[in-house]
Amino acid sequence: MPGVLTRGGQDGRRRGPVPVAVVDIGSNSIRLVVYEGAQRAPTPVFNEKVLCGLARGLTKSGRMLESGMELALSSLARFRGLLSAMGVEQVDVVATAAVRDAENGPEFVAAVRDQCGFDVRILAGEDEARLSAMGVLSGIPEAEGLMGDLGGGSVELVRLSGRTSGDYITLPLGPLRLLDVADGRPAKGRGIIDKQLASVDWIPEAKKQHFYPVGGAWRMLARVHMAQSDYPLHVIHHYTIDAEEIVEFTKLLGKLGPKSLRKIPGISRQRIDTVPYAAYLLQRIVQVSGVSDVVFSAYGLREGCLYDRLSATVRRRDPLLSICQREAERMGRVTADGEALFHWMTPIFPDETKHQMRFRLAACYLADIGWSEHPDYRAEMVFSRILRHPAVGTDHAGRAFIALAVAARHSALPKELIEREAGWLLSEAETAQARAIGMAMRLAYTYSGGVISLLKQAALSRRDRRLTLSLPDHADILVGDVVDRRFLSLAKALSCEAEIEYYLPNGEAKISGVGD
Repeated sequence: MPGVLTRGGQDGRRRGPVPVAVVDIGSNSIRLVVYEGAQRAPTPVFNEKVLCGLARGLTKSGRMLESGMELALSSLARFRGLLSAMGVEQVDVVATAAVRDAENGPEFVAAVRDQCGFDVRILAGEDEARLSAMGVLSGIPEAEGLMGDLGGGSVELVRLSGRTSGDYITLPLGPLRLLDVADGRPAKGRGIIDKQLASVDWIPEAKKQHFYPVGGAWRMLARVHMAQSDYPLHVIHHYTIDAEEIVEFTKLLGKLGPKSLRKIPGISRQRIDTVPYAAYLLQRIVQVSGVSDVVFSAYGLREGCLYDRLSATVRRRDPLLSICQREAERMGRVTADGEALFHWMTPIFPDETKHQMRFRLAACYLADIGWSEHPDYRAEMVFSRILRHPAVGTDHAGRAFIALAVAARHSALPKELIEREAGWLLSEAETAQARAIGMAMRLAYTYSGGVISLLKQAALSRRDRRLTLSLPDHADILVGDVVDRRFLSLAKALSCEAEIEYYLPNGEAKISGVGD
C-alpha cells in the first residue's frame, strides 16, 4: 500500500494529499476525525465528538441503550454528509467494547450500514490494544513502559519497548461499565479495579519506566491538573506528571462528590459520575506498575488505524521532522531550504547533543514560516504557533526550544513573554542555545535575502573562540552594515570574536574585521 495518498488533477500534477478519516464508535462517545492525508504524523483538519453513552446499562441489560443508538445513528448520518462534502473517500469506521459485547451489536451495525452507508469494523480486544499501542508509538516512538487506553467499557493495557508493543490485555474496567457493576458506589468499584489489576502479573515490569494514558476521561484529568498547577502550555500530548504527584492528585479527585466536581473547570458534566472510577484506575495502575511518571498521549486508536495502513518506509520517518517539513512546504517561500540551512550552520555547534541537533533541524525547516507576517509581530507569532501546534515527536521542552529558535530568527522576544508562554520549560543554557540557533538563521537570511542557495558560497566556522565567515572576494557586495551586525550578534551569543575571511582569485585569503 502506498505510504501517502495524493490528489491529482487532469494534467497529472499533484494537488496535495487526499484527506482520510476515522470514525471511532466507542462505549461512551463516537468521534469523527478527518486528517489532511494518510501520512506520517497526520494533521487533523476536522474533529467532532458526540457523547452517546452506548455502554450505559450494558453490563446489566446486555444491550446498548436505544436512546444512545438513536443519537449515534443521527450523528453518523451527519458524519456521512460531512465526509461527502469534504471529498473524503478513505474512511475507517471502527467499533470497540460496547458494540463488541452487546446483544444488539449486530443490529446496530446493520443499521449503521443501511442508514449511514458505513461498513463498521468491530475490533476484538486484541486488535483494539494493538492499534492503540501503534497510535502511541507513532506519536512517541521512544515510548518505554506501559500504555493504557481507557474507553467507556474497557481499558487496554499494553507493554511498550523498543518501538514495539508486547504483552497486552483488555480489562472490563471502563468507567461506564464500573458505574453499572458497582451500582454507583465508588468503594465497590475500587475493589473491582484492584482485583482485576492484581490478576495481571506483568504490569510491574514497567517499574521506573513510563505510563502513557490514552482516552477522553484521562485527558480530561490532565487538563484539570494543568489548570490546578497553572501550567503554562495547554497541550495534552507529552504532558508529564511525576508518579507521586499524579497519585496525590487522583486521590484528591476520588474524595470529591458530584457537587464539588461540578465546580472544577474542565470537568465535563457528562463525565462527572465516572470521574472517581477513571481517577482511581489511573492511581492504581501507577502504584501497581511502579512507573516513574505519567506521559499523556494525544495519539491513540484512531491514529493507530492510520499508522497501520502506512508502508514500513513511511512509518520509520521521524514524526516531528515530517510535520516540520510539511509546514515548511505549506507556509515557507520556494527559496527556503531547511536542510541546506541546517548543514551550513552545523560547524559552529560542535558540542550539541543528538536531541539538540534534531531540534535544530526542525527549527531550520520552520525558519521561514513567518515571512508573510507583519515584521513587528513575526517573532511573537511564530513562537506562539510552534508552541501550540498539534505536532508530536517531542516533549514540551523540545517544543519550546524550537519555538524560541525560530522566533529568534526574526528578533529577540521579551523575557516576560517567554516566561508567560513557556514558563520553566527551558533552562538558561537551553534558552541561550535556542537563541544562538535563531541568530545563525537570521544571519543566513539577511546575507542571502532568503535565497538560501546563496549560502553555498559562504562558510561558517568556529575555532578557539573565533567565529569566521568565509566568502569569495566578489561576495563583499552582499556584506554590509546589517550583515555585520547580525554576524557580531551571533559571535557574541557564542562567546566568540568575529572575523570575515575573503578568498582572493589567486587563492590567498584576506581577513577583514567586522565593520571594516
